[in-house]
Amino acid sequence: MSPAPASRTRRARDIGLDVRAPKQNCDDQHCPFHGRLSIRGQVLEGTVVSTAMQRTAVVERTLLTRVPKYERYEKRRRRYLAHSPPCLGVVVGHKVRIAETRPLSKLVSFCIVEDLGEAAQHVQGEEAVAPEPSPPVKEEA
Repeated sequence: MSPAPASRTRRARDIGLDVRAPKQNCDDQHCPFHGRLSIRGQVLEGTVVSTAMQRTAVVERTLLTRVPKYERYEKRRRRYLAHSPPCLGVVVGHKVRIAETRPLSKLVSFCIVEDLGEAAQHVQGEEAVAPEPSPPVKEEA
């Protein structure tokens, strides 16, 4: 029997979630689509804050929590370390969907399963900046 050609494309397997399969292939063993990693548990959405680690990304979720004493809301954030398969091509600033897996390391127990595209950027304090008035013009008569 002859060996399979090396350039054969590997079909992405169904991971059991309603997500789009990546178009690229990868040989990562921790990829839920092309490797042997199973997905179970929570499915969350967040924004990629950092991709400085090898095949790992920091995903941040922000949520509003009500403070009953002051009858107001406060913004809280939670950061997750998630495995980033190379077939997804995740970039800083993109919204992603992450799913819980078995622990891959001491701090990594999530894996990115879908790239939802670029997140909306908000420049903080931009609406508070007033334009500078133009200097007065002297009229000569």
